[in-house]
Amino acid sequence: MKKTLLRAVSVILVLSLVFCTSAVSFAADEESKDSAPFRISVTVNGDAKTERGFCWYTDSQTDSLVVIDGVDAKNISYEDVFEWEGNFCHKAKVTGLEPGMEYSYTVGSESVRSLQGTFTTDDGDSSFGFIAIADVQASSAENFEKGADTLRAALAAMPGAGFAVNCGDFTNDSTNEEWDLYAEAFDELNLSYTLAPVSGNHDGLGVWHWFDNMFNLDTSESVQVLNGVNYSFDYGNAHIAVLNTNDLFSVSLAQLKWLENDMNSTDKDWKIIAMHKSPYTLGKDGKWPDALYLQQSLTAVADRCGVDLILSGHDHQYLRTKPLKANKLSDDGTTYVLLGTAGTKRYEVRKFLVNSFINTEYIAALNIQKGGYGNYWNGKDFESTREENIGGCFNTVNIDGGKLTFNSYILSDEMTDENGERIITNTDSFTLTKETGKNKATFTGDNTTSEAEYYLGIIPSFAALAGYAFGIWLPKFLWIVPRILDSVINDDTF
Repeated sequence: MKKTLLRAVSVILVLSLVFCTSAVSFAADEESKDSAPFRISVTVNGDAKTERGFCWYTDSQTDSLVVIDGVDAKNISYEDVFEWEGNFCHKAKVTGLEPGMEYSYTVGSESVRSLQGTFTTDDGDSSFGFIAIADVQASSAENFEKGADTLRAALAAMPGAGFAVNCGDFTNDSTNEEWDLYAEAFDELNLSYTLAPVSGNHDGLGVWHWFDNMFNLDTSESVQVLNGVNYSFDYGNAHIAVLNTNDLFSVSLAQLKWLENDMNSTDKDWKIIAMHKSPYTLGKDGKWPDALYLQQSLTAVADRCGVDLILSGHDHQYLRTKPLKANKLSDDGTTYVLLGTAGTKRYEVRKFLVNSFINTEYIAALNIQKGGYGNYWNGKDFESTREENIGGCFNTVNIDGGKLTFNSYILSDEMTDENGERIITNTDSFTLTKETGKNKATFTGDNTTSEAEYYLGIIPSFAALAGYAFGIWLPKFLWIVPRILDSVINDDTF
């Protein structure tokens, strides 16, 4: 009897132990699942040789912890964790890094860590490269994956890229659901490089604070952070300014002043701007006043400051201009590149814009993907087609002293080689050269904008845009109304 009772008690104890262990394990698994970091990014934030910004999210509120191999924890500072749209945002900044070093890191909390990521700091040398993409602008898991494929191909084409510029429209509607789909497709890729993000209209207009809350950027000189961030950084012998073209629907006078001061504050050999909306385009958004206003306002600053290259997105086609100054051809002007789309949403040419809003003599290269064809500019027109031109577009920029080499590629949607790999076509290539050591810094003052200064400048900014819209844009638009109607009726495009 005693033995039977002892056996029964033993069985009960074993079952209790198993149940408790399972319950603890289940609870731990649930805690791990809820607090696992996602939407992870490492961004330029300050000095690219010694500093980086980190941002990630968790489903539940946890502590924040970044661990970087070889970096003292005292060099990592944390912002307070805050709730955003039902999730919890974590931001941290690391300082005191060594130039030209590859670092391994994880983010998360004391109990739950991310996969290991890596980034490499700028070594300050005048030889480096970076990637440029734009407009993933997806809503579905399938299309986010296709955008990720484009970035994956870019990272493979330039494995030593110092950073990657994304010229905006990361998602289509900037919702939690879409950013989660973005994270599922891109998080593992984003663990392998430093990002320089640009706010697109789908990241900022009408979706206040989403962009600033998705990334950890240097906002110290940004004129406002409601619908995007403007910032700048040095890398090698280049100075890169990132603009927010959601600022009063285009770009405010305060931001233009910031840009001019910023470009005049550097003695770097190369001056580059990254932005979302494009001053020169034949896509569907080229017909509106904001694009033409950029042709007047932004290009004037670029001319005065000797900007070499301006990268943009927004209009979902690839277009490169010849060097322009004062909206005319000039050997010492600025080259403008509309980067194409890394995603699947693509725009054809609006023929009514040709030689009205942009002269064809300004076009150096053009690739259009719409309706199953891959048209390109052949020097006379854009009626030539190439099947390989249909796919996600990515671009690489190599700088070696006084030589800048730009290449644009398309990862074919469907065409494959003999090994079954999707074909990558180099669709455009150009080189800029210059004598180095000639740029001098001419601005050394405070380049911040107070809140009062910004809001006092809103009316003059709108007045400048409105004056241009009614004085220059409207007559141009009315003049081409017959061509617009023809395009709507015969081509079903507007």
